[in-house]
Amino acid sequence: MKEYVNTFLHYRFLLGELVKKGIKLKYRRSYLGIVWSLLEPLLTMIVLTIVFGTLFGNKDRTFPVYILTGRLLYSYFSNSTSRALKSVRANAGMIKKVYVPKYIYPLSSVLYNYVIFLISLIVLAIVSAVLGIQPTVYMLQIPIALILVLLLSYGIGMILATIGVFFRDMEYLWSVALMIIMYTCAIFYYPSRLLKSGFAWILKFNPLYCTISIFRSAMFGELMNMHYFVYALGFSVVAILVGMICFKKKQDEFILYI
Repeated sequence: MKEYVNTFLHYRFLLGELVKKGIKLKYRRSYLGIVWSLLEPLLTMIVLTIVFGTLFGNKDRTFPVYILTGRLLYSYFSNSTSRALKSVRANAGMIKKVYVPKYIYPLSSVLYNYVIFLISLIVLAIVSAVLGIQPTVYMLQIPIALILVLLLSYGIGMILATIGVFFRDMEYLWSVALMIIMYTCAIFYYPSRLLKSGFAWILKFNPLYCTISIFRSAMFGELMNMHYFVYALGFSVVAILVGMICFKKKQDEFILYI
């Protein structure tokens, strides 16, 4: 672990440059540029509020905030893990020419999407203020959810990055998995009915849903569910350990497949 930390510190400048590069490439040839990171979640929130608010007859004034809290965290998880999955092969040219710790690539993918995600939270703050969400002491729980989603994304991203080098169809399988994850995160529906049924495990064993639930509790002035916190944290830590071990064992073989 000491060697890992020392290597990270030695290449921290490169990591920063890769994060900057990722942000620039994401909005290359876009007229709106980084502003799109604010407009996209806002427009998505409006569409989902109209569709599912009408479909479920939901007239709750704060329903858009409920949707936005779930959508923002899910979008970050989806984008960062998908980019991490492709990160090693996407940087094949650099890997073949110079030595750089290969874990830098999935890490940079997770981090530059995290920067964009943090910027998009401005939309949530504005919408919450407009719809009358009052700041409470429970909002101090927000950093917990933000750290959890970062750890979870990095852990899953490292596992996917390793698999993606050897099994390229993983990109298509992961896109299907993300769709399943989205529907089991209660982004646009209230989970109360499902939690009271025999299918409660669908939500409770989804670490991303647990993280979203913590974030929503903070936004709506409630104490977070400690069981969700312990589970999401434990799952994230295990995912990171598994991802790092698998990545380290297989990284010397990457050059043969990229």
